Amino acid sequence: MIVNRHIGNEPDDYDELEQHLAHKLNAPLNWPEGGGLTIGHVADIAAATACDTTFSQAANGHLIDLFAALPLPGSTEGKAFWERIRDAGGSAAWNIVPANMGGHLFDRLQDGNESGVAYRVLSFLEGLTPSQRTAVAEVIGSVLDHGTIGVTGRYGGELWLRDAEMSAWRVALASRREFETTQDREQFFEAWRRA
Repeated sequence: MIVNRHIGNEPDDYDELEQHLAHKLNAPLNWPEGGGLTIGHVADIAAATACDTTFSQAANGHLIDLFAALPLPGSTEGKAFWERIRDAGGSAAWNIVPANMGGHLFDRLQDGNESGVAYRVLSFLEGLTPSQRTAVAEVIGSVLDHGTIGVTGRYGGELWLRDAEMSAWRVALASRREFETTQDREQFFEAWRRA
């Protein structure tokens, strides 16, 4: 993992990402001499590309991990669990129950549709009343008791809901940047400079 992306003041000050790319590409740091595209340019492109995409993929991966901690659809335990979620969450639960959400939304994550599951989770949580949220937390917590998570009951369910909410929010927030231009970003910085 690259932890430092700092460009030095001197032409020969290579940062950690540039050194990593030079090693992986088996190329000298100043390659190609006199050429237009250097290892530094490749590092800049890689860093810019990786930021939002990696952040969104990590948050989506975490959402998948959260759902994987729940009983699997189609199993005996899963059928009962998802019925209890539907009963506890009312109409909001239709955003996440397997019969409505289906596996195709998780499959789409692999195809680059990185916000589908996140928006479903946010719609589900937004639609819950406080009493429904408590009931859903109890249902989720009851199945987390079986694992080695170490947090049980309603509190474990509440943690699951909060974690899912924050992970989904991170995906939704990162996805808005797809529509942001360089000019939008510069306007942001300029507005804050003038404030």
